[in-house]
Amino acid sequence: MTDLHFLTIAQASALIRVKQLSPVELTEACLARIRSLDGRLNSHLLLLEEQALFDAAQAEAEIAAGDWKGPLHGIPIGLKDIFNTAGIPTTAHSALFRDHVPAEDAFTVSLLRDAGAVITSKLATWEFAIGGSSFDLPWPPARNPWDLSLDPSGSSSGSAVAVAAGLCLGAMGSDTGGSIRGPAAWCGIAGLKPTYGLLSRRGMLPLSFSLDHAGPMGWTSEDCALMLQVLAAHDPSDSASAPVPACDYSAGIGAGLAGLRVGVVRHFFETDLLTDPETIAALEASVAALTDMGAVVADVRLSPFGTYIDVGSLIARSESYAIHQHWLRTTPELYGAFARHRLMAGAFVTAADYINALRERTRLIAELAEVMKTVDVVIFPTARCPARPIGEDSMASGFQPFFNRAFNVTGSPALSICNGFSQTGLPLSLQIGGRPFEEALVLQVGHALERAMGTRARRPSIS
Repeated sequence: MTDLHFLTIAQASALIRVKQLSPVELTEACLARIRSLDGRLNSHLLLLEEQALFDAAQAEAEIAAGDWKGPLHGIPIGLKDIFNTAGIPTTAHSALFRDHVPAEDAFTVSLLRDAGAVITSKLATWEFAIGGSSFDLPWPPARNPWDLSLDPSGSSSGSAVAVAAGLCLGAMGSDTGGSIRGPAAWCGIAGLKPTYGLLSRRGMLPLSFSLDHAGPMGWTSEDCALMLQVLAAHDPSDSASAPVPACDYSAGIGAGLAGLRVGVVRHFFETDLLTDPETIAALEASVAALTDMGAVVADVRLSPFGTYIDVGSLIARSESYAIHQHWLRTTPELYGAFARHRLMAGAFVTAADYINALRERTRLIAELAEVMKTVDVVIFPTARCPARPIGEDSMASGFQPFFNRAFNVTGSPALSICNGFSQTGLPLSLQIGGRPFEEALVLQVGHALERAMGTRARRPSIS
């Protein structure tokens, strides 16, 4: 059998359901690996060992009694430390919230607990999901498991590192400008930013009211689908939560792609932003694989990627400053430098700039909707290049490593998968975007490509 800590959620769940794998044994394997490796990876801010073992034992007893709750029952899951946990610190990786202990779980955390998931840990993040891989915070930044000198990206850095390294089988992330998909790309896992409104944001520390998304991160697209099945529930207490019909997000897993219409947004990576040749080669290999599976692939055109960057940045900076302005004025010294500078930038965005960005956003949404009448999904790289040295993804130099912001602006679902490796053994990535609330199709395409590209058998070796 595969090492227990490297089982996928789907594999572990199947074994647990037929009582061939103990949730306690699985949780102990993950905890042992955390103790062994995380002193170098820094993916964990708080290990909930005692509670995790108690919950795993309870799951085991329930399953033994015939009360199997579903695919997440007994599965070790980590939480990005911006998801509130009742009676357990939720710090946002910041000195400002070091003593913040919420009274209630985030809505999505409650759903995970109700599904029998074993919550193992609170995971590293960029400070308030914006601060970069910083060394001036109470805890060090997470490191990339493929090469400890490299950045895992963020802001869901610890979530991606923990899944890739086998410290948990799945993790919760959040995505305001690419914070699920960026670390998924550089750590070689699958990460889904769902449609805006599909997952509740209640109890998730906010950054940008109209751009924030919660989402699942796993080793495979299938694992993301299994997590999404639990997480996608209407929350009347979240004003943005969408009351959409129930959906089987795993329905298309393993299905063929014959007749699927795929649009390649080629100008993003060929003319808008200079992209690494190995990344482009992996994309072309993915296009060939899609064609071999019977998909119809053609180029499509959207507005220049820089337009999405400008619109998303203006909106995000304005909304994040609105959230943080009191603390920035009263206790600025409690922020790290990267987060403080980025958040303060919102003070200089005028109301006219913000309103005009919202108007342009409406145009971009309509433009993509027109394109999506001609194709079923669109694809382009997630990242322009493999992982860079730790700290360089702070974007302090102005370097923009990712093609992620487009789907935060439009609110459309987007999945990042690993579609190859560089000559130096670093993960390469592909992004798959779909129509609103068509996550099942996006995940179906991701799963088919993962199988065709053969990337899921290769894990980081942490010496």
